[in-house]
Amino acid sequence: MAGPETVNARSPRRGVVLFGHGSRDPAWRAPMDAVAARVQARAPGTLVRCAFLELMAPDLPSVAAEFTAAGVRHVTVLPLFLGVGRHAREDLPAIVQELGQAHPEVEWRLRPAVGEDPRLVDLLATLALQEDDGLEA
Repeated sequence: MAGPETVNARSPRRGVVLFGHGSRDPAWRAPMDAVAARVQARAPGTLVRCAFLELMAPDLPSVAAEFTAAGVRHVTVLPLFLGVGRHAREDLPAIVQELGQAHPEVEWRLRPAVGEDPRLVDLLATLALQEDDGLEA
């Protein structure tokens, strides 16, 4: 019987990691989980996971181990940070570089933080200017 590290034709070749800081409040991750569910719905053959820098599990190395065991060979890491501080500029690139050395069979792609994407900036401006979205406070 094949182990989990065995790659077959049905193994996912692509993984997406939505990366966040983490929080002591378990409800904090709900928006990230919602994004993960939307990504999974749009790309059913892709493994999608959330990973966290601290205070929550799993961390990025744990997700990387899961992905490589499942046969994933291309991983996109999307930092879900609005601001680009030390974590996005220094900590995350260092972690991804370490993962590239630990898992050289995997192509690692680190995307810019979502707060740097002009499409998100435009959406946030639109939301800020919207007078009534039909939601009750």
